[in-house]
Amino acid sequence: MNRTLVIVRHGNTFSPGEPPRRIGLRTDPPLAPSGQVQARALGRWFAEHGWRFDRILSSPLRRTRETAETIGAAQATAPPIEPSDLLAEIDHGVDENRLESEVVDRIGVQVLADWDRHGKAPEGWKVERAARLGGWRELFAQGRDDTLLLVTSNGAARFALLADAVLTAQAGALPSLKLRTGAFGMVEITEAGVRLAAWDVRPDR
Repeated sequence: MNRTLVIVRHGNTFSPGEPPRRIGLRTDPPLAPSGQVQARALGRWFAEHGWRFDRILSSPLRRTRETAETIGAAQATAPPIEPSDLLAEIDHGVDENRLESEVVDRIGVQVLADWDRHGKAPEGWKVERAARLGGWRELFAQGRDDTLLLVTSNGAARFALLADAVLTAQAGALPSLKLRTGAFGMVEITEAGVRLAAWDVRPDR
C-alpha cells in the first residue's frame, strides 16, 4: 500500500488592506486576485514536480472549488472534482464573518492559540470533531495505492493531524496546526504506517 494525501488550503480571500474576518462554513467569498495567484502557483508546482492526482476532492465552498479547479487545470489530465463534506470548513458560530480583531476581543488570544496549537475549539464553534476525525481515519485505512488532492480550509485541515496518534506526535514539532492560504501538507500511508511528510509548504510564485 502506498497512498499519499496532498492537503491544500485554498488561496487568499481578502485583498491587501482589507481587514481579515473569521470566515467559515456560512461565508462563501471567491478567491481574491492574490488567491488566484496562489492557486496558479500550486498548480505549477505540482505539475513541475511530476505530481499526478488519481482523485481531486474539494469542500463545497467556492474558494476551495476555485483552488481545486486551478490546480487541476495545470495537470496534463485531471480527474473530475468530487465534493466532500469531510473537507467543509467549520462553523464559527457567533464569530462567523466577524472581524478577526472582534473575535480576539471576545474569546481571547489564549483560546485562539489553543485552537491553532491543539485543535481545541472555542466554545460556540461547531466543528463536528468526532465525524471529522472518523472521516480522516477512514481515508487513512482504505489501503489503496493512489494519490489524492484534498482542497479544504484552515479549520478543517488540522483534523487530519489529530486523527492519528503518530501524526499528532509529529505535529507536536510544528509551530501550529494551521495551513497558510495557498499552502499544502502531505500525509503518506504505507504498510509501515502513517507519516507526516510535509506541512504548511507554500510554493514560490
